[in-house]
Amino acid sequence: MAHGKGGDGEDPNRRDFLYVAAGGMGAVGVAAFAWPLISQMNPSQDVLALSSIEVDLSGIAEGMAITVSWRGKPVFIRHRTQAEIEAARAIPLDELPDPESDEARAEKPEWLILVGVCTHLGCVPLGNKTSESKGEYGGWFCPCHGSHYDSSGRIRKGPAPANLPVPDYVFVEDEVVRIG
Repeated sequence: MAHGKGGDGEDPNRRDFLYVAAGGMGAVGVAAFAWPLISQMNPSQDVLALSSIEVDLSGIAEGMAITVSWRGKPVFIRHRTQAEIEAARAIPLDELPDPESDEARAEKPEWLILVGVCTHLGCVPLGNKTSESKGEYGGWFCPCHGSHYDSSGRIRKGPAPANLPVPDYVFVEDEVVRIG
């Protein structure tokens, strides 16, 4: 019997190499099959482009508002008057179904930025585009089920369980905001 050969005449080093080579080829095959399946779960370029938007606020007069689209949702941006700010801050928190101070909802008091989706069933509330607001509290009104929001986007009346959400945003310049 020769050195390094098994009883059946095979070299054990060669057998080990064949096992490792076959296993390596199998792993490469599995990776080649799985890569496209995993890769297709990444967000597309158009979705990545909408993950944040910049909005120039210079054209919004005091007392006016605009609606922009971010991640497929409406975002209300309101340039509030001093009277609106004072009215929102004068409301005692214990009167609110979802207590949250106006200061916590607006980084700069004159700019209120909200996701414009009712927290009840996902409708888009009306109002607050001009000095004529909708609803009983000087803010927004959801006609689908009667939710009323104040000038800070806080729920005041109706079936909505929470305030209109405030998205993540940062002022990149005095009159330019990045949402998202």
